[in-house]
Amino acid sequence: MGFGSYDESEQQEVDADFDDDDAVKSGANSHDGTIEFENGASSDELLDRLKEIKDDDR
Repeated sequence: MGFGSYDESEQQEVDADFDDDDAVKSGANSHDGTIEFENGASSDELLDRLKEIKDDDR
């Protein structure tokens, strides 16, 4: 079968029957604090580094 073709016979049945007790509680691990981060580099230094990274990808 070629790339991008779709064949329903290749699909698998997944048992998605689970209880709400098994679900992740998104608010259970919330964090109300703050965080600060200072890397010591200027904006120009960061932009130069980004340019270097992008140039390396070519």
